[in-house]
Amino acid sequence: MAYIGHGLSHAVFGGAVVSYVMSFNFYVGASLWGFLSALLITLTTRKGKIGSDAAIGIITTASFAVGIALISRFKAFTRSFDAALFGNILGVSPGNLIAIIAVTIAIAVILFLGYKLFLFATFDPEVARFYGVPTGWVDALFSLVLAATIVVSMQVLGVTLIAAAIVIPPIVARLLTDSFRTMVVLSTGTGAFCGLAGIYLSYYVDVSSGASVVLFSALLFLAALAYTSLKSRWVLASQRSSKPMRLPRRDASPF
Repeated sequence: MAYIGHGLSHAVFGGAVVSYVMSFNFYVGASLWGFLSALLITLTTRKGKIGSDAAIGIITTASFAVGIALISRFKAFTRSFDAALFGNILGVSPGNLIAIIAVTIAIAVILFLGYKLFLFATFDPEVARFYGVPTGWVDALFSLVLAATIVVSMQVLGVTLIAAAIVIPPIVARLLTDSFRTMVVLSTGTGAFCGLAGIYLSYYVDVSSGASVVLFSALLFLAALAYTSLKSRWVLASQRSSKPMRLPRRDASPF
């Protein structure tokens, strides 16, 4: 699912361009395009002999290429897609903020109501299907949530960096805890902290906001990785030192 987040970010870009060309609502069009791309990936993986990574690579890159082709064909764009590619915090409008708040509330409600289903489908999808959990619908719902998240975050991070911003905070949380519930809360807080710190860093260093958010997240990941490595070594060393030493008997002989 980490790779599908990377792929959907590129697929949504194609949907954004198509929505603009057809004078369709940006958020609705891009979300539907990303959702349909995710469903197509799922169906291709289940019905054929193609692996999920190959299906993601083919479908999402083709969708991204559709967007690039349309931009090159219709050159009279009044709207710049640089922000969609690389992010631009200064281009965020009140409408973008309202969309982000609405998607955040909707995702929080979905995760709260479907927490047990998401947990079961994530932990062991085969056993979940045996107990009647609709794992296909759970994956489809997760893909819709992921597509909506990508759409409302494009203006800030851009499609080239949004995948890292989505994947890194949960990985940091996974390094620090073994509890699924704690990981959900901790990853949310980590993502918000990285976003705030990255934006401040971009202001003082004068670099792209999306790049600074991702780089700060990567630094936090390295710090968490170093912390867990040192902690595991310290625990192992303490366990070894706490074991009583067994001295050989005086009458023991190697022969």
